[in-house]
Amino acid sequence: MPATPHIEKHFTATAIVRDAVIGMSDGLTVPFALAAGLSAAVSRPDVIVTAGFAEIAAGAIAMGLGGFLAAKTDAQHYESEAAREGNEIDHMRAHEIREIEDLLRGYGLEGDPLKSVVGAISADRERWIDFMMRFELGLEKPDPRRALTSAITIGGAYVLGGLVPLLPYLATENMRTALLISVLTTGGALLSFGAAKGHFTGVNRIKAAFQTLLVGGLAAAAAFGLAHALG
Repeated sequence: MPATPHIEKHFTATAIVRDAVIGMSDGLTVPFALAAGLSAAVSRPDVIVTAGFAEIAAGAIAMGLGGFLAAKTDAQHYESEAAREGNEIDHMRAHEIREIEDLLRGYGLEGDPLKSVVGAISADRERWIDFMMRFELGLEKPDPRRALTSAITIGGAYVLGGLVPLLPYLATENMRTALLISVLTTGGALLSFGAAKGHFTGVNRIKAAFQTLLVGGLAAAAAFGLAHALG
């Protein structure tokens, strides 16, 4: 009987998903809270739309730049640590070889197999540096395009998320109706986004959906209550 091939499925776009989650979650939550809060203080939907679009623009730029700088910092940290490892390999070779041996012993290697692997790793300087970065420091070499990709992903996701609670205020002049539609559409978007996030990250989708809804709902309720109390 032919064997069914085992196909492993691993999700590898972790960084992109993380950026999308950061941008989308804040994009849905912050403009939604702003719109809900202003709904308790003003009577004109166009004021909410203007303020909302200004917040989306500022938030997308700020978060995009934050993602860009964070990725650049990661790359600079990696290069700095790689240079340090290279210097130690050049000037403390015996010590670094003992570090390789200690790391590999943790994986059960001893005797001739250990010597063979250590020899293979230490025979090539770049391979040696890469091994130490991965297994001693737990660092992966960053994608050189990561900073720009992160900025675009976070900023774009923020804009998309931020439009959801604002669109109802463009569609109707009635504040109560706009607020109700905004609550329903944003609530649905938070649930859907939370479920999608759970799917990609391996978390229970129902749990992730309601956690996301709870965070967004609490933020909006707090903003609405504060604006209502001060107004």
